[in-house]
Amino acid sequence: MPAQSATPSRARLALILGGLAMIGPFSIDTMFPAFPQIGEQFAADKVALQQTISAYLFAYALMSLVHGPLSDAIGRKRVILGGLTIFTLASIGCALSTSLPMLLAFRALQGMSAGVGLIVGRAAIRDVFQGQYAQKLMSQVSMIFGIAPALAPIIGGWILGWERWPAIFWFLVLFSVVLLLATWLALPETHPPEARIRPSPRQLLRNHGYIFLNRRFQRFAAAGGFNFAALFLYISSAPAFVLDHLHLRQDQFGWFFVPTIAGMVFGSFLSGRAAGRVSGTRLAGTGFALCGFAAVLNIGYNLLVPQPSAPWAVLPMVINSMGISLVFPILTLAILDMYPRQRGAASSLQAFTSLILQSAVAGLFSPMLSHHPMWLALGAASFTLIGFLFWWWEVSRTRLPPESEPVAAAPPAL
Repeated sequence: MPAQSATPSRARLALILGGLAMIGPFSIDTMFPAFPQIGEQFAADKVALQQTISAYLFAYALMSLVHGPLSDAIGRKRVILGGLTIFTLASIGCALSTSLPMLLAFRALQGMSAGVGLIVGRAAIRDVFQGQYAQKLMSQVSMIFGIAPALAPIIGGWILGWERWPAIFWFLVLFSVVLLLATWLALPETHPPEARIRPSPRQLLRNHGYIFLNRRFQRFAAAGGFNFAALFLYISSAPAFVLDHLHLRQDQFGWFFVPTIAGMVFGSFLSGRAAGRVSGTRLAGTGFALCGFAAVLNIGYNLLVPQPSAPWAVLPMVINSMGISLVFPILTLAILDMYPRQRGAASSLQAFTSLILQSAVAGLFSPMLSHHPMWLALGAASFTLIGFLFWWWEVSRTRLPPESEPVAAAPPAL
């Protein structure tokens, strides 16, 4: 049942929060087709260009510690509007950059603001829905969010067909302005003043430490972070994987992203359909099993063929993304339900731990492993195994919270 009496439309929340979550993938993936142009203009090699991703993710991770607690204190909507305004200005700065250091600085500013929609949106979902209805909405948002990585490189390649790379950032300016207006006009405030917490900086640090040092939180966050890292290794290595290993053109990134994200969207659909019918523990276990199968299939394929090619080289990523989409809502809701008075802070710390790992994947592991397709397959399999081991460690000790299990309740009025 809904967590409070004034429940906004689930469809409206799904559209707006899904759109807000798309900012992150759009900020990363629209750039990939432009790497050759940017590298030529700024005389930068692939390793230097990879830092445009790492700088973004590192700033995203650091500020993710602030977005959630700030929304606990002043409300969800204000924080989202402020973040969108900063992201718009940062995107203008990226478009006007005349050197790689300047571009990196504005990319970091983008990262500092891009996380508000995803992080604060998760807390907003749990503000107004419980149990299977929260899982359904989380899955719907994931479906909308999942479209972005498929569209982004295609849009980036299309823009490059008629304009230089700065036009990609002008597209991001337009996208963020549209979201800012939609948030201002149509997104309700889900965290009323009477429920807000205004901690001092010292109390905020204590709260963060209390959540972060909780071993159960660590196991859930590590399971989700490492599980997603297997897919993100390929996403952050997309220029090398698509252009060098699959020998496709800069306008053919869709061969990788479209099937992969289709798997993610289908997995999110299955997660929403399973809500209230299949226990959270069983659903997440099924997701990890699919991820494990994808890892074995990926290694086997690279052992059997001398040269990977589309679409077969992409099939393991399709299965992997489907499994990730089954796992993600369960782990996220389990974390949020551990701290009902500090959902923003819990969402921030979950995002922080995942983003620090993804920054390492983009800045360290991707440059090391992207030179050979087998190295990518082995690296992705290792991340999947580590994520599963953290999950197994948790489920062997306890069951998921009741909120992650099927509940019998009347549906909210939408």
